[in-house]
Amino acid sequence: MSVIQKIRDKGAWIMFGLIAIALISFVLQDRALGGGRGGIFTNTTTLGKINGVTIERTDFEDELTMMQKMYGQQAGNREQLIPNVWNQEVERIINQQEYDKLGLVVSDKELSDILFDPQQSPLKKEFTDEKTGIFDVPKAKQIIAQVKKSKNAEQIQMINEAYLKPTIEQKLRSKYSDLLQHSVYIPKWLVEKTQADNNAISSISYVAVPYSSIVDSTVKVSDDEIMDYAAKHHKEFDKEDETRGINYVTFDATPSGADSSATLSSVAALKADFTATKEEKVYLGKVGTEIAFKDGYFSKTKVESGKKDSILKLSAGQTYGPYLDGGNYVIAKLIGTKNWPDSAKVRHILIATNDPKSGQQIKEDSVGKKLADSIQTAIAGGANFEELCKKYSDDPGSKDKGGVYDFFPQGQMVPEFNEFAFDKAVGSKGVVKTDYGYHYIEVLGQKNPQPAYKIAYLAKAIIASSETVSAASTAAAQFSAQNKNVEDFTDNAKKINKAGLTANEIKENDSYVGSLGQSRELVRWVYNHSKGDISEPFEVGDKYVVAIETSVNKPGLPDVSVLRPQVESLVRNQKKAKQIIDGKFTGTTLEALSKSTGTPVVKADSLTFSNAFIPGLGMENKVVGAAFNKNLKGKVSDAIAGSTGVYAIRVENIGAKQSTTDAQGVKQTLQQQVRSAFYRGGDALRKAATIKDFRSKFY
Repeated sequence: MSVIQKIRDKGAWIMFGLIAIALISFVLQDRALGGGRGGIFTNTTTLGKINGVTIERTDFEDELTMMQKMYGQQAGNREQLIPNVWNQEVERIINQQEYDKLGLVVSDKELSDILFDPQQSPLKKEFTDEKTGIFDVPKAKQIIAQVKKSKNAEQIQMINEAYLKPTIEQKLRSKYSDLLQHSVYIPKWLVEKTQADNNAISSISYVAVPYSSIVDSTVKVSDDEIMDYAAKHHKEFDKEDETRGINYVTFDATPSGADSSATLSSVAALKADFTATKEEKVYLGKVGTEIAFKDGYFSKTKVESGKKDSILKLSAGQTYGPYLDGGNYVIAKLIGTKNWPDSAKVRHILIATNDPKSGQQIKEDSVGKKLADSIQTAIAGGANFEELCKKYSDDPGSKDKGGVYDFFPQGQMVPEFNEFAFDKAVGSKGVVKTDYGYHYIEVLGQKNPQPAYKIAYLAKAIIASSETVSAASTAAAQFSAQNKNVEDFTDNAKKINKAGLTANEIKENDSYVGSLGQSRELVRWVYNHSKGDISEPFEVGDKYVVAIETSVNKPGLPDVSVLRPQVESLVRNQKKAKQIIDGKFTGTTLEALSKSTGTPVVKADSLTFSNAFIPGLGMENKVVGAAFNKNLKGKVSDAIAGSTGVYAIRVENIGAKQSTTDAQGVKQTLQQQVRSAFYRGGDALRKAATIKDFRSKFY
């Protein structure tokens, strides 16, 4: 018994040891793989740090949500918005640190002056009277004050994000820019030197041998030569961030001809029922349609269909189609025709019962209906419309204008409101129910009567069938499984007649991949794998994508495969220059050099120091620089390896043209050049900042 107990005791300690080793390995592996990607001992709330200032994920998410609420679809989807909000936050923090160093602030009075200034107020769009075009300052102040007093957190945040914060930030940016602009100093000696340089002219004679005289294929450039050149000019090629590159092939999952035919048949099968129904809205709600039903009448110019000429020739109740419209097969039905004006003027009083945007009920429907009916009765009995409007209307857009909406086009208002305004005769009055509540409406005027049409569209999208999608998915999976390395990848792509595409310079937080478009999932794969790894198929849009990772470029000089397209021609020209100088440039006079190179002596007059362009040669900075070297006057220069060839020059004359700009003009130009550089100051501040970006751990 004691022996068994000893074995148990030893076994327990062994088990504890194994568990401890496993836990330590788990933690170390978590750190090695993700630098703290949500590990049990890592901070999972910090999205980034900018010069020591933390951006918390919760705050960032709040900012994302607010942006989406403020700008809706214009803000783009979530993946598009993330980098925009990040860059905005980085800029805000860096700038604020500069403002704090300088003691820059915006006082309450300054903020108020801007908000309610008729010329520069960001509130102008919301509070400008449509009739007079005048910014209604008292109303703007009233609304802002009401929102603050309401203690509605969401509304206050919206006001802050949409108006107050941007106004403060813009004013601080303006103050900071003014400080920079007024710090510019141009010394007298610089003005005089610039003026002399601008007026200097030179005449030269030269011999030129272009690099194009040597065939490119005869001059090989090795990888070592590429890297050596890049290292010597590293500031031109160094990368601040790690980037990666891939090759990829795509397999289309777009609808096939059979899919298109199937959609056409399914739409055609519904035509008889669609033609027969008298309840088009209900029918379309039951069978579904890609083009929403608009329950109203519209003039010809408002009918959005490439086949409208054919549709408008139909009689009421007739259908046209199926026809192809974009990615849909469509049947159009002309429900009816009326003679409607193209614009109408009304006045109304809204008794709001609902807020369609938030879905909140404002008051009971029966209460709203009773009040609207009472207003109708009161006006019929001689009550003043404008007084009742001011007292009861819940429409801020017209309340202060006596409820009037001046001539507006068809379709601008909600359907029921629109139909009353355009279908009823001038002078008509009545209560109309809409999604907002009950409106007491009076038609004041109508213009330009013309035919208006109510049309219903039964539209079905041409979508890829499961068979089509499955075929593309299977082909992509088979291709992925066949490949073990880049040679396999390239050879197998050729066998199935697929063009291999490339995407380089992929950064860790990118959302877009080359010409493929948006695929955050593929970017994550790239950064979780290594050079030579081949992906499983990724679904991107209507394609399946298989990729192979081709390069991992750490900060600093990129891989030779990335550098070669940029550097190869430069190194080749250097080698060509050496060949030309060593093999052809013999002699101490231009005439002797002309003979040895087989090229003529050419003259170039009126070269200017401020412009490196030489007629017949193009931009040649080194040659123009030598043209103003007084030591070369009457003498032949050493061989000059320029941008497009090798040159030897003799300076014939250096002089000066008559100045067209006085010293003050030169000084102003220099000041403007320096000041314009300050517009790139944000880039300089960002480069100087310490930015730790952990977004890839979360998104």
